[in-house]
Amino acid sequence: MSEVMEYKCPCCGGAIAFDSHVQKMKCPYCDTEFEMDTLKEFEQENMEQDHDPQWDASQTEQDGEQIGGDGSMSAYICEACGGEVIADTTAGAMSCPYCGNPVIVPKQFEGMLKPDLIIPFKLDRKQAEQKLRDHLKGKVLLPKYFKTENRIKEVKGLYVPFWLYDSDASAEIRCRATRVHSWSDGDYEYTETEHFLVSRGGDLGFDKVPVDGSEKMANDLMESIEPFRYGEAVPFQKGYMAGYLADRYDQSSEECAPRANERMRESTVQAFMSTIQGYATCVPEHTDIRLKKGTISYALLPIWVLSTKYRDKSYTFAMNGQTGKFVGDLPFDKGKAVQISGGVFLAVFLITFLLAGLL
Repeated sequence: MSEVMEYKCPCCGGAIAFDSHVQKMKCPYCDTEFEMDTLKEFEQENMEQDHDPQWDASQTEQDGEQIGGDGSMSAYICEACGGEVIADTTAGAMSCPYCGNPVIVPKQFEGMLKPDLIIPFKLDRKQAEQKLRDHLKGKVLLPKYFKTENRIKEVKGLYVPFWLYDSDASAEIRCRATRVHSWSDGDYEYTETEHFLVSRGGDLGFDKVPVDGSEKMANDLMESIEPFRYGEAVPFQKGYMAGYLADRYDQSSEECAPRANERMRESTVQAFMSTIQGYATCVPEHTDIRLKKGTISYALLPIWVLSTKYRDKSYTFAMNGQTGKFVGDLPFDKGKAVQISGGVFLAVFLITFLLAGLL
């Protein structure tokens, strides 16, 4: 079996890729469209040529020790043009730098490395670029020439590996709360503060709490474009990756579990705290949260990553390839900030001066 897989159009022989608009495989040359289910036969034909043994437990454990990305590179030969494709050892889908054909490395997503689910891209490159332009609108502190002088260096449609954790939580939370009542008798001002001990307890269920399994992707950036609609996830097929980039995980579910536990604990506290109302202050004093071990699934989720450059500094943005949620840090003009703060101060001063004159 070849190390790489390329989907060919049976009508014209051109390379086909997944089209996010029609949610089908489409040939860019003859515009022929293919249902995703028809690709199962193609993948089966390629798999039947592979006579490697299935992994047993000992092999899986050994391979698991080698999944981390160590910065080394692998070389593959493009079946369309014969060009050499150089990629990171965790890369599973890319494009040939010579002919542009989508290239998939099947071994990166087989056996124990095969994802359970994939959410196909719903939004394309043009929509990602438009989201960036929309992101710049209305930002009054943005440098004057950032919109015109910054240049998009790179736009990548990337399937990021995620571990999805299901779990139940039992919690008991105790809080110190206060109520404040103030009044006046004409001569004196009085303030009465009542103190309360408030308790909450119960059970919560968590379904598909995501933690990205790639060392290359920052957790805060990935979490900022949530949520994903997991009801639209489908069983994994390699064809969905054609035309995009994709990496297999390089952090195991065990390594990512502490972050999942932390997220579930934080969400549990927030959920119970939201039920406490009618107090001036409410501060958690004691929390006892017990997470029950649940199930873990492995999924590839769609993300657009955009990089721009402005005055020799790079800026990175990310967009949820399913919902369109867009995030990214922007530079700000210190001069504008000073002018605005000065203007606000002057306005407050004038209003105070006028009110004082009226009184």
